[in-house]
Amino acid sequence: METELLYDMSPYVKIYKDGRVERFIGTEIIPPSLDEKTGVHSKDVAISSDSAVSVRLYIPKAATDSLRKLPVLVYFHGGGFIIETAQSPGYQNYLNALVAEANIIAVSVDYRRAPEHPLPAAYDDSWTTVKWVASHSIGNGPEEWLNSHANLNKVFMAGDSAGGNIVHNMGIRLGEETLKGIEFSGVIMVHPYFWGNEPLPSEITEPERRTSVVENLWHAANPTTTGCDDPLINPAMDPRLSGLAFNRILICVAEKDIFRHRGWYYKEVLSERGWSGVVEVMEAPGEDHVFHLTNPGCDNAVKMMKKLVSFMNEVDK
Repeated sequence: METELLYDMSPYVKIYKDGRVERFIGTEIIPPSLDEKTGVHSKDVAISSDSAVSVRLYIPKAATDSLRKLPVLVYFHGGGFIIETAQSPGYQNYLNALVAEANIIAVSVDYRRAPEHPLPAAYDDSWTTVKWVASHSIGNGPEEWLNSHANLNKVFMAGDSAGGNIVHNMGIRLGEETLKGIEFSGVIMVHPYFWGNEPLPSEITEPERRTSVVENLWHAANPTTTGCDDPLINPAMDPRLSGLAFNRILICVAEKDIFRHRGWYYKEVLSERGWSGVVEVMEAPGEDHVFHLTNPGCDNAVKMMKKLVSFMNEVDK
């Protein structure tokens, strides 16, 4: 007898009641390398013997030829907490390009994925990684690339989709638990995966097939959730929001993306709650969710890359 389906989120993933998971996208992986096009070197590192989390580190060729320490970007990949990895070709190619353009070091987090490891596993692994990066603050951490080349007084976080959601939730944790030895200069949320039980006025016309995938992904990733008004996915419901521990936020949205309205709403809610930082929204006309990964050479992706680079290279005010 065929096992019953628990969630059918084709063409992305099917999850069965016996725990089996069929992923249809985001399954390809490629090894780290020295990228000939950009000169960026990458390698995979297990961050501790007692942790399941690993990272893919990226360093530009210029770093090894200079004594100047470089800013650090901690990056969280997307995929609804369920698909894609830090070894996915789209992320490898994008981070090679971003690291070369911005002249930074990147730490791409390979957190454990749901449903095999339901939330909060991804959040916990991400937090473990941020603490691991901070452990290099006086130059005696476990990773020599960070000891020798990282400026931990200028650290950024970024992520797309579920990774954008993780960036927000790391900010909530940082507001409650101070990390010594690391200073965050800003964060970037690209098409962040936020939602809510009540549709925003601009979401009412969204087809049910699209909204049901958004909601089912969340319930599949977090089976014990209270629903789509859980503060983890609906920041407007979090009483701790004003304590978000960032001073600068760049939110990237896309005109045709189902999450577009939530990105703008996030900015609005931060203002209403008295959060004291600066938030900017950049919208890509005519584009859909994570277009910059699927079509990195298009005009809007090039503009977005330039914006991310300038955001990270601005002198702190």
